[in-house]
Amino acid sequence: MLKRIGSNIWVQQVAVAIAYALVSALLRQVSFAHWFPFAGLRLSALLLVPYRYWPALLVGETGPLVYTGVENSSQYGWLWGVSLMVPPMLFMMPVARWCRERRRIFPTKASTNINLLLLCTLVASVIWTAVDMATLALMRLPAGVILPDRKEIAGFYFVGSFLGILTLAPLVLMVREELLGGGTHRLWSRLAESRLVMDAACLLLPSLALLVWLASGASGATSQEARVAMFLPVVWLAVRHGWRGAAVGGAAASIAVVLTMPRHFDPDTLHAQVFVAFTITTMMLLGGRIAVLNEREKREKSDARLALALAQRNVYLDEMQLRQTSYALEQMSGAIQASYTQMLGRLRSLTPGADERTYYHQAAVAQHQMHRLADSLYPLSWRERGLPAVLREGTLPRALDEAGITYWCDIHGTGLDELSSSIHMTLYRLASEAIALACAKRNISGIRLRLRSGSFGGRRWAVLCIDSRADYERLSRVHWDDLFPVLGGSGLGLSGLKDRAMVFGGKVRMRSLPQASRISLILFDPQIG
Repeated sequence: MLKRIGSNIWVQQVAVAIAYALVSALLRQVSFAHWFPFAGLRLSALLLVPYRYWPALLVGETGPLVYTGVENSSQYGWLWGVSLMVPPMLFMMPVARWCRERRRIFPTKASTNINLLLLCTLVASVIWTAVDMATLALMRLPAGVILPDRKEIAGFYFVGSFLGILTLAPLVLMVREELLGGGTHRLWSRLAESRLVMDAACLLLPSLALLVWLASGASGATSQEARVAMFLPVVWLAVRHGWRGAAVGGAAASIAVVLTMPRHFDPDTLHAQVFVAFTITTMMLLGGRIAVLNEREKREKSDARLALALAQRNVYLDEMQLRQTSYALEQMSGAIQASYTQMLGRLRSLTPGADERTYYHQAAVAQHQMHRLADSLYPLSWRERGLPAVLREGTLPRALDEAGITYWCDIHGTGLDELSSSIHMTLYRLASEAIALACAKRNISGIRLRLRSGSFGGRRWAVLCIDSRADYERLSRVHWDDLFPVLGGSGLGLSGLKDRAMVFGGKVRMRSLPQASRISLILFDPQIG
């Protein structure tokens, strides 16, 4: 039953009209000529409320105006009463619709065009000031009552509407963005974790409270300086948080200036309000630009993360292809050996013994070469016992030992097994590349490899350090020609090391030491594979 009543269009229209009338009545209690926050409610409603509820908004605004006009028409004239009953919102509706549909004041579901919002604020202030001045022109003044200069009154009305809109409308749009961007789920926890809320509560409000106390307790130039100084928190929040910071700081500063007002139409207060309004406008423009730059930076970081994730995935897939190729070579090696043995067995009666031994030796050499090729593509010890085994006993250590280069491997860290397979693969490839780079000048006789792993801030890392040194007595006994074909490096040099490390957010550093050189690198675990 209640659901059926709530879905009735007339019930919805009445509810919107009553809600708008109640909120407007509350805001009118704290509004006056040169501070009119009700104008902010009016513009926010025009920008956010669906078009089908605009008639209800007109009714909700017209009701209090009709009551005021009828009650005071005997004092100020019926022409004034009739003109007062025309809701000023009506004259702003075409502009609001143009901004929503033609100029797209909301470019996306959870973003706001700040430049267009400020333009709407200016146009609305001009229109509503003109409406107020036209109503004032039809007023029949009581005997002996003299109004100030009409230009001065127009200034009051304009500043009141402009500052009132800046006080309320940006806050409403900020709440809209927060609800549409993150939803109502965990809203309070998001607010508690927000840096803007923390800065506003810990720094903005105490500083404004101090300035209000100074402005209220002092007089003359000191009081005015305290009012003008209220623009500083607005600037600070805008620089830190963009237009949202300017919205929060501007609203607080606007209220703080009004709290220090000794009386209505106080010239010093009006001057402070003009300065705060100018500051809010400027900081909103600057904050909007900062927000655009921050959004662009977020997109660039997101694109970079996606590119890195894609590169890491490609590295992983390439390694899987190398593993499959290594498996295929191992199987082919066994098949060739079996076929060769079967063929020699059948031809044994036709082949001399010396030739048979030669054929068996050639078959063993071919099988060993295929095994070494398969092991260089994807080491057998890696498949069976993991990265520490391949760095200590795999193809690379054996090749260095056979060539006459001393090799030490030092592995520490309890988190090595917790690193992803992508990091293990990359560490082995980078170790091969770094050793090949160290051996390129043929001036080393010993290599020491150190591998460390750990975690920081919930992110795992690995550091690889390769020190190479020269012992000139051993250097002449190194077999370089036998070493390079089995090292497994691609020969890309230092730039290749850096490119491969950057895929995993790492860095590579190469430096010279006394009678030695060092290549060190760090990688971060992407948790892929």
